[in-house]
Amino acid sequence: MTESNMHSTDAQPTGDVIGADAANTTEKDPHDWVTGDEPMTGAQRSYLDTLARDAGETLSADLTKAEASEHIERLQEKTGRGSES
Repeated sequence: MTESNMHSTDAQPTGDVIGADAANTTEKDPHDWVTGDEPMTGAQRSYLDTLARDAGETLSADLTKAEASEHIERLQEKTGRGSES
């Protein structure tokens, strides 16, 4: 592969793709995640802290990844953060 076609965005994918594939709208329920019962990540905790403060709520600090994801979605809707304009 030459450098000129390594970065080409015109190439059509030949198999499954992730990212900017608008046709791929499959989402897993957080409770179906393999790691959903693990403790939330540091990034989730930090973002939830911001969202909860903006929403005037307090949340448990021992959420799972799945629970944190659900709270993030709910609080994004409540606060208007993360919504597309």
